[in-house]
Amino acid sequence: MEKTWNNKAWFLVLPVLLLVAFSAVIPLMTVVNYSVQDTFGNNEFFWAGTDWFSQILSSPRFWDALGRNLFFSLIILLIEIPLGIFIALNMPKHGIGVPVCLVLMALPLLIPWNVVGTIWQVFGRVDIGLLGHTLEALGIDYNYVRNPTDAWVTVILMDVWHWTSLVVLLCYAGLVSIPDAYYQAAKIDGASRWAVFRYIQLPKMKRVLLIAVLLRFMDSFMIYTEPFVVTGGGPGNSTTFLSIDLVKMAIGQFDLGPAAAMSIIYFLIILLMSWVFYTVMTSSDADA
Repeated sequence: MEKTWNNKAWFLVLPVLLLVAFSAVIPLMTVVNYSVQDTFGNNEFFWAGTDWFSQILSSPRFWDALGRNLFFSLIILLIEIPLGIFIALNMPKHGIGVPVCLVLMALPLLIPWNVVGTIWQVFGRVDIGLLGHTLEALGIDYNYVRNPTDAWVTVILMDVWHWTSLVVLLCYAGLVSIPDAYYQAAKIDGASRWAVFRYIQLPKMKRVLLIAVLLRFMDSFMIYTEPFVVTGGGPGNSTTFLSIDLVKMAIGQFDLGPAAAMSIIYFLIILLMSWVFYTVMTSSDADA
């Protein structure tokens, strides 16, 4: 019997497709239009071709910002993924502690990004901030406004505090979905805690870890608001990531052509890196 397909369901998602086209595709085409043209105002444009792309790709400023982005994302993944797994493994699975821990974990995720930046800006100040004042009292020379290392440490701690909860909640969801029969079989076999984690818990968390790695990479690679509020990209250009440099170029210098070309390159890099992450992790999952 030949199966018939009903394509009427497409009408149900048509409003969503139109909304996505309006909110994403049209602005993207506008950026593409600016990236291949030049303007001197008065809404007059001149064809520039790929000149802006060549200018961006040959600029040390772009490659320095890209290097800072990649380094920051690498540090974030190396800290937040293991830390999130560790916290999720030690969270209670039964009793009143479950909702309490889940609420506490979710609280940092509910705070807007600009508020997070303001909190850590005040928190790290030497005169009134708890962190800065405590470190100064201990004799530690800490100043994220003047010292690039202190600025990096502050931005990393801020991101870890803000987003580790996302990894924890995803890993916890994967852990609670494991049937008790697996743990009972491991207990009968006399498996160690490490063996339970390696052969039962970690394989069951692979899919949620894939989501966690992809989300944290994309978020950390596109980070803007928090470091901009805390350091403004300084001291110097030490915390000037691609997003901050892009905004400075587009709004501060009003170089719309180079900024549009840079935003497209930025978008393609994120797309490519996310595809690589997804391909590597799903292929390893299939091989297992």
